[in-house]
Amino acid sequence: MTALVEARGVTRILPAIVPVTLVKDIDLAVGRGEFIAITGPSGSGKSSLLYLLGLLDAPTAGEVLYDGTPTHELDNTAKAEIRLRGIGFVFQFHFLLPEFTVLGNVMIPMRRLGRWPRAEMQDRAEAILKSLDLADHLSKRPDQVSGGQRQRVAVARALANDPPLILADEPTGSLDSHASEQVFQILKEIPAGGQKSVIAVTHDLAFANRMDRRVHLVDGRIVSDETRAAAPVG
Repeated sequence: MTALVEARGVTRILPAIVPVTLVKDIDLAVGRGEFIAITGPSGSGKSSLLYLLGLLDAPTAGEVLYDGTPTHELDNTAKAEIRLRGIGFVFQFHFLLPEFTVLGNVMIPMRRLGRWPRAEMQDRAEAILKSLDLADHLSKRPDQVSGGQRQRVAVARALANDPPLILADEPTGSLDSHASEQVFQILKEIPAGGQKSVIAVTHDLAFANRMDRRVHLVDGRIVSDETRAAAPVG
C-alpha cells in the first residue's frame, strides 16, 4: 500500500560558515490511520522533520513523497496546493487571525481552496466547531476564548479542508493539563477511521506514550521507531 507521506534518505543542512545538519538520512513511511509521536531532546531535529514532511521546507538530499508522488521537483505553487488540499497544520501557538471570528478563522482554508460555496463552507465550519465543543463560541474573536479553546479552533482550522494528514508541532506545549487532555483526545479520534493520519512532535512523554507509534530522534537521526503493543483482549 502506498504510504501517505514518506521520507527517503532525507537530509537537511543549513548552509553557513559551519553548516548545521538538522536531520540526517531519514527514512520514514507513514500509512493512513496512523497516530505517530516524534520525540527527542531539544535540537534533535523533530520540528525540522515535521516541516520537511509537510513540504514547508525542502531536503538538501533525499526526497519526500506525498501519497506516492515525489515532491522534490515540484515548484512552490504545486507544493502549496498539496498543503492546501492534503495537509493540516497545528502549531504550539495557534496563530489564529485576531481580526476574524472563531468561525471566520476556520473558514479561511476553505476560502483559499474554493471547493465549496460560501453557505456550505459556513455549514462545514460550524459542524467541525460543534464537534469540538465550540458551538457557543462561533462569533467570538480569538482573544475572547481560553487558550485551550483557541487550540481547539486551530485543530478545527487544520481539519477544514478534510486533509488526510495532520501535522502538529507541540500542540499541547502551551496548555494546562485539562486543555492538553482535550486536545489529545481530539487528535486521537482523527486517525480512528483509518483514512487520516496524525503526526505530532511533542516533548510530553505521557502524551507520546499514549500514541500508537513513537519515532525517537537524536542528533537528527531516527534511533528508534516503535509501535505500541495493542491492549490484550478480555
